[in-house]
Amino acid sequence: MKTVTSKALVIAVIANLSGIFMPAHSMGLRSLVALPVESGRAVVRLSYEHIENIDSNTLSTNIAYGLSAKQTFLVGLPYRLSPSGADQLGDFSALYRRTAWQQDRYNGTSRLGLLGGAIVPTQNDRDGAIQAGFVLTHVNNRHEFDVDALYQNGLGTRPDSGRYDLSWQYRLLPSIRPDWGIPPELNSVLELNARWNEASGTLRQATAGLQWVTRKWVLEAGIVRNLNATENWHYLLSTRFHL
Repeated sequence: MKTVTSKALVIAVIANLSGIFMPAHSMGLRSLVALPVESGRAVVRLSYEHIENIDSNTLSTNIAYGLSAKQTFLVGLPYRLSPSGADQLGDFSALYRRTAWQQDRYNGTSRLGLLGGAIVPTQNDRDGAIQAGFVLTHVNNRHEFDVDALYQNGLGTRPDSGRYDLSWQYRLLPSIRPDWGIPPELNSVLELNARWNEASGTLRQATAGLQWVTRKWVLEAGIVRNLNATENWHYLLSTRFHL
């Protein structure tokens, strides 16, 4: 009985220490809502997207702040670098995420988060939206699966819209984590994405990329293929900092 109790205690201590010294996490390339953020800590993500056929370049800034162990506040703002002209500044997005269910294991975790918030227009001639959705995450050893869906109810003349992202991240290196220390990690990312708009229909996409993950920062790159649109290729480059 003493042996079993001692082993259980050691496992519990290691699991708790892993949570305290958790490095920057793997995450989908196209969404920030699945990322866990500790209370009082923040994650800043700068993302650059180039659309080849129309030569469009956009820089997006996203921030996630941990309100508590189960609550996170997320904001985002895109800015079109080119082509220049009117309406280069996109609309401001604000989301609140609450973890409704979580089950931790020695080799991973599963959790369900509920999302709610608003789209705030940055131009007087645009209307806002109310948004709600969910995010489901399952982590098991070298695999992570994230599923998120978000519906945006347009106000005034703004059409309704929505999105979903299905992401699989696989840890390529190291194949086995050491007992102590937090080494850098290389992850592959594969995703299926969809963007729906009441006025223009549904855009379906496939995304593939890589992530270099360290304890404090992450460098990510990916390619997006539109499956049912003429602007076929998007290129993504982003970095995030865990503060």
